Amino acid sequence: MANVCEICAKGERSGFNVSHSHLKTKRTWKPNIQKVKAILDGEVKRVNVCTRCLRSGKVQRAV
Repeated sequence: MANVCEICAKGERSGFNVSHSHLKTKRTWKPNIQKVKAILDGEVKRVNVCTRCLRSGKVQRAV
């Protein structure tokens, strides 16, 4: 499944794990993407949406 929200375009971010001795290793943070049926442009579509968009009401779920 794609790690990009189709509403806000939130995607994977990268950074570093930093240990106590300050060694750095690469890591990624992935958004919480859900595949939901939503009403877009008056029709029901299956979209990949982050939970932030679902909670804030940017997407109306289809019942």
